[in-house]
Amino acid sequence: MEASTTIKQMQAGNRIFVPTYQRAYTWDTDSSDDTSNKQVNTFLSDLDAYNKSATKSPYYFGHFLFEEQSGNMYGIIDGQQRLTTIVIFLSALFTRLKQFRQLTELEQEAFEDIIKRNSTYRFETVDYDRQFFKDYVIEQVKKDKNALETQSAKRIADAFDFFSKHLSEKDEAYLIKMLDTVQNATCTTHPVQNESEAIQMFIFQNNRGKKPTDLEIIKAQFMFNVHLFATDDKDALIEEIKNRFEKIYKSISSIEYDIDEDDVLVYTLRVHFNSLWETDAVDRINEVLSTGNPISFIKSFTHSLATSFEHLTTFFSKHEKERIEIHSLIKLGGIGIAIPFIIKAYTFGLSIDKICLLCSKFESIIIRNRLIGTRAEITSRLNEAFRKFTANNPDAESIIKHINWMRNVSSQSWWWSYWNNDEFKNAIQGPISHGIAKYLLWKYENHLESQGKRGYTATRFDKIVKPELEHIAPQTPTDGKPLAAGYCEYDEEFKDQYIDCLGNYLLLSKSHNCSVGNKPFVEKRNSYTHLAQQREIQEMTKDDIIWTKDLIAARKMKITQFLVETF
Repeated sequence: MEASTTIKQMQAGNRIFVPTYQRAYTWDTDSSDDTSNKQVNTFLSDLDAYNKSATKSPYYFGHFLFEEQSGNMYGIIDGQQRLTTIVIFLSALFTRLKQFRQLTELEQEAFEDIIKRNSTYRFETVDYDRQFFKDYVIEQVKKDKNALETQSAKRIADAFDFFSKHLSEKDEAYLIKMLDTVQNATCTTHPVQNESEAIQMFIFQNNRGKKPTDLEIIKAQFMFNVHLFATDDKDALIEEIKNRFEKIYKSISSIEYDIDEDDVLVYTLRVHFNSLWETDAVDRINEVLSTGNPISFIKSFTHSLATSFEHLTTFFSKHEKERIEIHSLIKLGGIGIAIPFIIKAYTFGLSIDKICLLCSKFESIIIRNRLIGTRAEITSRLNEAFRKFTANNPDAESIIKHINWMRNVSSQSWWWSYWNNDEFKNAIQGPISHGIAKYLLWKYENHLESQGKRGYTATRFDKIVKPELEHIAPQTPTDGKPLAAGYCEYDEEFKDQYIDCLGNYLLLSKSHNCSVGNKPFVEKRNSYTHLAQQREIQEMTKDDIIWTKDLIAARKMKITQFLVETF
C-alpha cells in the first residue's frame, strides 16, 4: 500500500478485513431525513456538498491504519467504519448504474478493485456479520431483514437501504460523478507488520481526535502491555485477548441499546475489585497496569469482562423475554446500582428464580430512591452487602433481607430510614413524573387484572400500545366550566392537591389519550373500557357520573396501599 493513495488504489489487489477482536459496524442512519446528522446521512451529504462545489481538489477520506498480513491481506485497525460505509455506498451505486446499462470497462475495473473480483471479496466485516454483509450488500440475494442477530447487521442493512433509496431517484450523470468522486478520493494509509506498533498508533491517534470508548482504550492498552511484558506465552495471550474481545463485541451488538459498553466496564470493575465505589475505569486500570508486571491482571480482568458481557447478554435478551421480574427492572431503567449484584448472581450460578427475586427487591429500592429524592446516597447502604456477596458466600437471601429491612426500618434509625414505608407513602402523595407514574400504573394494572385469577400471566409493559398518562380531571377544564363537564370545582385546593396525583392519573394508549383530551367526564368514562383501571373508574362512578375530590382521594389511597405492599 502507498502512504498517500486513492480509495481505488488502496483496495486494488488487496483483501481488507475487520479483525474479530475489533468492534462491528456502529454508524447509524436516519432513513426519514436526508439532512440528519446521523453518521451515514452525514457521509452522503458531505459527498453531495463536495460534488456541488467548484473545488478542484480531490475528496479526502482520511487516514487508515492496517495490520499487514501475508498474501495482500490487511486487518483494518483504524478507519473501518468509514471503509465499511464506502463499500456499502459503492455497492448500491454500482447496482443502480447497472439499471441504466452495462458497466464500462473502467467501471467494471473499479467494481473488481473495490467490491469483488470473481470469488474474491475486497472487503469483509467481522465474521459474525460477514455472510449477511455478502448476501445483503454485495450479492443482494437476501432481500429482507428477518432473523438479524446483531444491531451491527441491522445498521448495515439500514445504510444500504438508505443509499439505495437515495440513488434510485438520481440520473446516470449523478451516478458517474459520484463514482468518480469516491473511487478517486484520496486517503493516507499506514500498514504495519508489528501489532505492537499498530496498537501504539491507535492509542496516539484516538487520544488526539474523536475519543474512542473507554472499552476500546482499555483493549488497546491491554494488548500493548502484553507486547511489552509478556514472555514466552505472548502469542497465546494476545490470541486469548482477541478471542475474548471477539465475544465481547458480539455481545455489544446484541445489547447496546439496553446498556452502554463503558457502563459494563465500570460494573465489571466493581465486581472484580468487589466494591460499589469503583467509578473511573480508565484511571483505575492504568493505576494497576503501572505497578509491577500487569500480565496476571490483564488475564483475570479480560476474563471478568467477557463474563460480564456474556451474563448481561443473557439477562437483557433471553431472560428479559422469559421473566416478568427482569422485564420490569429493565423497563424501570436507572438500574446501575443493581447490575453488579446481577453479574455476581449469574457468575455464582444462582437459579433464575433467585435472580428474579433479587430483581424484584432492587426494583423496590430503586423506585423508592427515585421517588423520595433524598440527598442520602444509597451506595454506602448497599456496599457492605455487595462485598459479602462472594463465590464463597453466594447467599442472595442476605441481600434480600437487607433491602427488606431498609424498606421497613423505623424512622428512628435515621441513617437507614430514608427509604422506609413512611417516606415512600409521603413521596407518592403529590405530583409524580409521567415516566415513573406510567410505570407504577402498569404495575397497578397487572394487580387489578390478577384479582381472582389463578395462574394469571402479567402483561408486559411493551404490550401496551404507546402508553401515555391521562389526567382524568383535565388540567384545563372544558370551556372553563368543570361542574357542567362532570368534574368538581377547580378551587385552589383541587388544583394544588388533586389534579396531579396518582388518584387522578390513568394509563391510556396514545391514540386513546389524544381522542379524549379534556372532554366532559361522561364522554371520557364511556371510552374507559380497555384496561382494568379504566373499568375501575366506571365502577367507582356508576351511581353518580361525576369525578370528585373524594373519589380521587379514595383511588389514590387504594393505589398507595398497593404500591407500599408491593414495593
